[in-house]
This record gives sequence, C-alpha cells and structure tokens, in this order.
Amino acid sequence: MELHPAGVTVEHLDMEFVARGRRQKVLEDIDLQIAPGEFFVIVGPSGCGKTTFLRILQGLAKPTGGRASIGGRTVTGPGIDRGFVFQNDALYPWRTVTRNVVFGLELQGKKKGEAAARAQAMIELVGLKGFESHYPHELSGGMRQRVNLARALAIEPAILLMDEPFAALDALTRESMQRELLRIAAVAGTTIVFITHQIDEAILLGDRVAVFSPRPGRLREIIAVDLPRPRQADVKQSAAFQHYVGRIGQLIGQA
Repeated sequence: MELHPAGVTVEHLDMEFVARGRRQKVLEDIDLQIAPGEFFVIVGPSGCGKTTFLRILQGLAKPTGGRASIGGRTVTGPGIDRGFVFQNDALYPWRTVTRNVVFGLELQGKKKGEAAARAQAMIELVGLKGFESHYPHELSGGMRQRVNLARALAIEPAILLMDEPFAALDALTRESMQRELLRIAAVAGTTIVFITHQIDEAILLGDRVAVFSPRPGRLREIIAVDLPRPRQADVKQSAAFQHYVGRIGQLIGQA
C-alpha cells in the first residue's frame, strides 16, 4: 500500500445544534493534535459528542466555531483522503465482497484492473481470501466488518475514522476483530481515529486515549498508553493495563 498518513490538528472546536428552538452545545473548545500514523482513541460517556467530532473530521458536519485540519488542510467537506468505518457494516447487499471493496475505487475513477488488484490485496489483508464472491448475507457480522474495513483501506486513506466499529459484535468476535485490527494497523500504517465506549478496548488499541467530559464534550485529558507493541489480549492481565483502566474510568466518572 502506498499510504501517506496525515496528522490532525483541532483548534478551539465548538459545535452547537438547535433543537426545539433551543441551542444545545455538543462540543466545547476542543484542542488536540494527532500525529501521522498514530492510533488515537476517544472515549467518554454517551452523548458527549464523540460521533459528532468524528463527523466533523469526515466533513459531514460543520463546526460552529474553531477548525479541524487534516494534513495541514482545513476540513470543509468530505474527501477521498479519509476512510470511514461505521458501527453497522453498511455494505451493499447486491454486491459481492469484491464488488463492495472496489466501490470507493470506482468512485475515484480507478482503472478496472488496478481497482481489482488493490481490492484483492485488501481482501487478503483482512483475512477474507476465498470469500471474494460471497454476498453480505452469507457472511458473519465479523466478516462483514472485515469487508467494511477492506473497503475503507482500499482507497489508501491518509486517515481512517472508525465509529464504534465492533459495538454490534458478540464478545468473542469483538476480541477477534481487535486482534485483527492491531495486525492490520501495523501493516497499513495509516492514521486511525477510533471511538469506543469500552475502556479496555481503548487501551488495547490506542497509542493515546482522549477522554471527553459529559455534554458539552470537553477534552478532559489525553493519556499516552505506554504498553509495548505488538499487543496481545493477555496484556489486559498486567498491572500496567489495569492502572490505565482505573485512571480512564475515574476520568469518565467525574462529573
């Protein structure tokens, strides 16, 4: 893959919505920087603006104050430099695995042969070789999310935005996908911004974990996760891991 991971800069970011004639502030004065190639995780209580923050980076929502930039360019709308993985797989049911993965490449106008080769490489990267001709209804939930991830990576994004991608999976499948994402991230090298409600998932995956306060979401603290990579599930049993769990849990629980 010829990825060129981009950094993220967010400056004094505010976001308000008008509901029933009243203004509701969702995000307030968010300042942070994400390094190129970093795995950056955001946690916080429900309703604190995590998904809204991700939508601003995607260009699907415009902040009411401040700015966000990716690779030095202010985000003003969606762009082909960003891949997005939703909680639900959002696959096209009438397309095979391969046809789903090439979709973004088709939108980019890639030549058919080039698109097919890149799609195949991503299918193999996410561990779905042999399932190229299957349709989404023939796949498990975890396999569908692998297709979703392959589709996002196929466009060679500078940044990958992931909104609770494993939340709908059962516990065993979720753990399997965490392991796979760690492996894939190490190979792909792209910048990842990942949202989760699960503290242990945040620590297992992230280089740093940002903790948002209850609405309006403010940046409470960013914690660097000093655990060696590659990480395996058994790291969760370590004293260092449990220290991070306690610290982040304390921050989320603060009023």
